Amino acid sequence: MIKVEGLTKRYARTVAVDNISFEVEKGQIVGFLGPNGAGKTTTMRVLTCFLPPTAGKASVAGFDVTEQPLEVKKRIGYLPETPPLYPEMEVSEYLRFAGSLKGIPSADLGGKLNEVIERCAIGDVRNKLIAKLSKGYRQRVGLAQAIMHNPDVLILDEPTSGLDPKQIIEIRELLRSLAGEHTIILSTHILSEVEHSCERVIIINRGKLVAIDSVANLTNRLRGAESVAVVVEAPGGKPNPTDVQQRLEQVPGVSRVVMKDSREGRLGFEIESLQGRHIRADVARSVVNAGWSLNELRPVGLSLEDIFLQLTGAEGGQAESGNGGEKPE
Repeated sequence: MIKVEGLTKRYARTVAVDNISFEVEKGQIVGFLGPNGAGKTTTMRVLTCFLPPTAGKASVAGFDVTEQPLEVKKRIGYLPETPPLYPEMEVSEYLRFAGSLKGIPSADLGGKLNEVIERCAIGDVRNKLIAKLSKGYRQRVGLAQAIMHNPDVLILDEPTSGLDPKQIIEIRELLRSLAGEHTIILSTHILSEVEHSCERVIIINRGKLVAIDSVANLTNRLRGAESVAVVVEAPGGKPNPTDVQQRLEQVPGVSRVVMKDSREGRLGFEIESLQGRHIRADVARSVVNAGWSLNELRPVGLSLEDIFLQLTGAEGGQAESGNGGEKPE
C-alpha cells in the first residue's frame, strides 16, 4: 500500500531524510518513531504530497507521489499535529466543507457526516463553533475530517495529543476498528501508544532508517539473550535474599541476577542468561529443589522505550516529544 525507495530530502546543505526505504502492507497499523529532527514529519509530508523528494521514489496505493499527486491525495487522510481547522466554523459545517473538498457527492455528505461524528464521538459538539472547543475535541474533529472520505491510507501525526485517558482509549479503539480496511501510519511521542495500537514500528534517526520490525522481534534482536522474572516464596516464612540470589546465580547459563522486589514474604528477581541460553527450566528446577515455592516465572522483554533509546542513542530527556516543529539541523 505504501512503498518508499531510496527517499532523500535535502534542505540546502542539510539532509533531513537520507536514502530510506520501507514498505507498509495493506491494513497494517505502523508506528513511526524518532527523536525530534529525525525526519519523521518530512517523510510524512513527502508521502502526503506537501513536499517533493530530492531523490528516490514513494508511492501510495500504486500512485507515485511526484507524478500522480492528485491521485495520492484522494487516497490519503492526513491529520497533522495541529489539526487544519477553521475556528469560525461550526463542527458540522466544517466537516461538510472538508467532505466537499475531498470529492464526496452532495447526496452522500449527510450520511458520511453523521457516520464520522458518531465514530469520533463528537455528537455533543456538532453545532458548536470550533473556536470554543477544547484541544481534545479539536483533535477529534481533525481525525473526523481525515476519515471523512474513507481513504485507503491514514497518516496521523500525534492523534491523541491533548486527549484525556478516556478519550485516548476511545481513539485507540477507533484506530483498531479502522485497521484492515485502512493502512495507518501513526507518529506519536507516547511510546506506550505504539505498543497498544501498532503491529510494526519504523524508527528513524538523523534522517536514516534504523529499524523496521515488530516490537517483539526488535526485543529479541536487541537483547540477544533470555531474560526472566522470578518470584520466590519460602513455606512458613520469607526466604533469605542472599541465599536465593546465590542459588539463582549458580544456575547454568545465568549471567546476572538482580533483586527487584521484596514484599509479603516474597522475593522478586530478574535473571539474564548468556547469549543463546534458555534458562527457564533450570531456574524452576533450582527453586523447587531448594524447597521454595515458585510463585511466578515469566519472560521479560525490552520495553519500546528501551528499544527506542538503544536504537537512537537518545537520552531519556531527548525521546521523541512531538514533531510539529521539526526542523532540519
